[in-house]
This record gives sequence, C-alpha cells and structure tokens, in this order.
Amino acid sequence: MNSTANSSLGNTFISKAIKEKSLTVQVLVGILLYVNGLMIFTFLKKETFRDTRYILFAQTLFVDSAIMLFADLTLVGSAYQLFIHIIFCYIFCTVMGWLSICSPVTLVAMCLERYVAICLPLRHASISSPKNTINGLLIVWGVSGVVPVVIFIIAFAYTPTNAMNSYVVCSIEVMFQVKWLADMRAASHQLLCVITLFIVASTYIKIMVAAKSASAENKKSTYKGLRTVILHGLQLILGMMQLITPYIDILTLKVDIMLFINVKFSNFMLFWILPRCLSPLVYGLRDKKFYNALKYYAFCGIYVYKKHKIKDSKTIGGALSISIHN
Repeated sequence: MNSTANSSLGNTFISKAIKEKSLTVQVLVGILLYVNGLMIFTFLKKETFRDTRYILFAQTLFVDSAIMLFADLTLVGSAYQLFIHIIFCYIFCTVMGWLSICSPVTLVAMCLERYVAICLPLRHASISSPKNTINGLLIVWGVSGVVPVVIFIIAFAYTPTNAMNSYVVCSIEVMFQVKWLADMRAASHQLLCVITLFIVASTYIKIMVAAKSASAENKKSTYKGLRTVILHGLQLILGMMQLITPYIDILTLKVDIMLFINVKFSNFMLFWILPRCLSPLVYGLRDKKFYNALKYYAFCGIYVYKKHKIKDSKTIGGALSISIHN
C-alpha cells in the first residue's frame, strides 16, 4: 500500500516538473516567434529587401518559426499526454522532418550566396537573378522533402491495418514501425550533416583567401561576410547536434528520471531553440539597413518620427539664431 502511494506521489511530482518546464519553454518560444514574425513583417513591407540575400533570410525565418512551433506542439503533447490520430501524427512528423532538413539546406544556400557576392562579384547579379532565386528555393524545398516523404511512405506501408485507427501521443518515434527505418533516417541525417559542413567549410576557406587578397576598401565587407559564414556554421553545428540528443536521452533515462527530464529540456533549448535565435542575430541586428527598418516597425514609427522631429527642431533653432544675429 505504501509503495503504491509512493509511486503515485512520485508520478505526480514528475508530471508537475514536466509541466512547469514546458510552461517556461512557452514563454521563450512565444518571444522568439514574435521577433521572427516582426522580421517577416518588415521583409514583406519593404520592397528594398527583394534581393536573393534577404529572400533566403526570410525563408530561414519562416522555416525556423515553423520548426519552433511544431517542436513546441510536440513538447506540449508529450508533457500533457495529448492523443491524436496516428495518420495525423505521421503527417505532422513528416512536415516537421521536412522543415528540419530545409533549415540547414537554406543556410548552405545563404553561405553560397555570400561566396558568390564576395568571390564572384561581377557574376553576382546574373547568378542571383529573380528567376534563379525562385529555382534555388524550389531546389531547397525539393531536396529537403526527399527523406521525410520516403520515410512517410515506408512507415505507412509497414503500419499494421489494426493500428490505422489508433490514437497516439505524437512523436517521430511513432513512425518507426521497423528498426531499420530509424537507422535509415539517422544515416541520411548524418550524411546531410557531413555534406553541409563540408560546403560551409569550403565557402569559409575561399572567402578567407579572398579577404586576404582584397583591397583595403573591400576588406571590411569581405570580413563581414566571413563572420556571417562562421555564424551560419555555428548555427548548423547546433542544429545538427539534435541528431545525437535521442542517444543522450536514452543514457540519462537509465540513470535517473529527473536527470532525464532536465537533460531532455536542456537539449530542447540548446539544440532546437538556440539555433533559431541566431538568424535574427545574423541579419536582423548586424545588417544596418534591415535593423533600421525593423526598429521603425517595432516602435510603430514613433522612434524615427521623434528623431526627425528633434533634427527639425535643431535646424529651426539654428535658423532662428542666425536670423537674430543678422
């Protein structure tokens, strides 16, 4: 009797800890979604941001926001044990997997765009034309969807008929009806990680060589592009670290349940949420043109209006003092 009561009390404590941590995550995710939403709004309002660089940035913001939303819904569903139909879970996980691959592939495209802008400046306008940008986006989405769609088809084919009408707490593990499917997904993601990091490293080396041979007036922009590629590389590494988090979770679960919960939430914050914070940092704050437009819409034009008002008042005051002296 006492053991049953202690077990029930322990389960209640664990459930409360999970819900408290998930509520903390909601606050952070809400803030980041607001910031990303404001940046997307700024991009849509300004025609000057219609070149390839900002279009890729807007796609990154959209994909990162969608990933955060999907990952957060998965976290909430797991914390509160919410059941949904297994087919909807398959579709949900497929879209989430599609977005998860689309994010690093888009970052690679952004690194390549910086490489063309710095190392091939005379060809940048022709390569980054509107038509090529649209084709590039279609390639990014097409390549990103191959593995998730294949996994969806195989998982659907291997799902027993009697399980088609079942309800589950949705997670990607639900789709792995056979073990080799999970191994195939892990192997494809590891291959993607190697390819993307190789491209980013190659881009970094070529831009660094260009920076050393650049003229004094071009060195500043070249080194800025170099720092951008470094940040994208860091973003890729953090994002790809989520591939090893399930193995860490399994190890901690064998040690202690509370350690498992703390590590799981820490991994979620570090490798799911933190990489999505770097996109606003790379362009939203470091790019002066975008930062000024963002500041204008963030303060509803009040800050800029006051700034111009102060300048106008100083100009009027100066004019009056000149007329008085005359």
